[in-house]
Amino acid sequence: MKVLIVGAGAVGFDLARRLADESQDVVVVDNEPERIEFISNQLDVLAIGGNGASIPVLSRAGVRDAGLILSVTSRDEVNLIASMAGKRMGAKRAIARISSPEYYQSGNVLSGDALGIDRMVNPERECARETYNLLRSEIATEVIPIADGLVYLIGLRLDADAPVLGRSLSVLGEEQAEAGKRRYSAVAVMRGDRTIIPRGDTVLEAGDKTYLLCPPDAIADIGRLAGKERSHLQRVMIAGGSAEGERLARILCDNGISCTLVERDKPRSHEIAKAVPKALVMHADATHLELLEMEGVSGVDGFVAATGSDETNLLVSLLAKSAGAPKVISLVHEFDNLRLVPKVGIDAAVSPRMSTVNAIMRYVRRGKVATLAEVIDASAEALEYVIEQETPVAGRPLREDYMPAGAVVGAIVRDGKMIVPHGDDAPLPGDEVIVFALRNAVRKVAKLFT
Repeated sequence: MKVLIVGAGAVGFDLARRLADESQDVVVVDNEPERIEFISNQLDVLAIGGNGASIPVLSRAGVRDAGLILSVTSRDEVNLIASMAGKRMGAKRAIARISSPEYYQSGNVLSGDALGIDRMVNPERECARETYNLLRSEIATEVIPIADGLVYLIGLRLDADAPVLGRSLSVLGEEQAEAGKRRYSAVAVMRGDRTIIPRGDTVLEAGDKTYLLCPPDAIADIGRLAGKERSHLQRVMIAGGSAEGERLARILCDNGISCTLVERDKPRSHEIAKAVPKALVMHADATHLELLEMEGVSGVDGFVAATGSDETNLLVSLLAKSAGAPKVISLVHEFDNLRLVPKVGIDAAVSPRMSTVNAIMRYVRRGKVATLAEVIDASAEALEYVIEQETPVAGRPLREDYMPAGAVVGAIVRDGKMIVPHGDDAPLPGDEVIVFALRNAVRKVAKLFT
């Protein structure tokens, strides 16, 4: 499929890289010569300089033959025009990155439906949703929905007292079977700087970050694998009145969770107090430890640093953790800073950029496959394949060991339910199969499932 991407910023670059890795025909348009030169040197894509909202530029980029146009610049208006023009010029589908609520509210004359845009993705909303899921899961470091929410990808860091340490995955699987039902499957282990696609004889160690697939009703119980008891989310403190922070406050309040938001800019604090009246909004500086202690940060169930500055977020997160906050989540905008989070003791990070890319990729289809999610600090992706009669692996049991190195079948969705697969299970026509694969194995996996 030919995919036209308008915008070669951080989001556009990530989308281009991931689609190119899947052997898609990718064309990128941007009006910044430096970005065009960079992406041309880094990726196997066609990069064209020019205004992505210009009809002549879109025509030169071959939009008439595109199966999909992704408009992901930092400007809503450019994305709207590029998507509308691209769709009318022949692109089969259009997805636009839109931040302003006035453009994506249902019934608005400028909504996606009214403009013919197939999907509008709001970065702030996606980031807030991911953060909320992390707060609900207590100790998870990532929570990513897959297969329309029938399966979740959970990241879990194992401390020295985790009861699963020193035991192989095959033994853990047997214990699940003896208990009457397999509830989760391990699909990756981050050990130091290495990403391991585990096999049955893989033994879990202290410090491992394990990625699991499980159904939604098992999320709350996953913490027991790390020796953590389930708790209830009742109070959350947010430092920073960014768009993501405001959106998260609204989600929390809508779900009956007490929320305190601290914002240092007085006019902005008044705006948020008016927009989210159920939240307690304070005009104060969260970088002051005395303030956090006075406001009882040790008594909250979760703390989120959501300013627009990575440096401030990391500092505030460390202060909150030192003051006794049980779970601390930091927004991290720069990709290179993500690796600092576990090293300095912060529980989890959310990248607005990654949230946006993952949300867009959930709607990108190439016939029988959908790239669903990229894990922040594991060089791997979760892939969903819809099995058809002619799919090479249809009807073949997993014990035939046909999966390439660096890839594993983590779940099968059949009749709306997740199956944790073992050797006798075989993908059948109509099934959705979730594969976890290192980037260098994605193309080999595609040959088996498409």
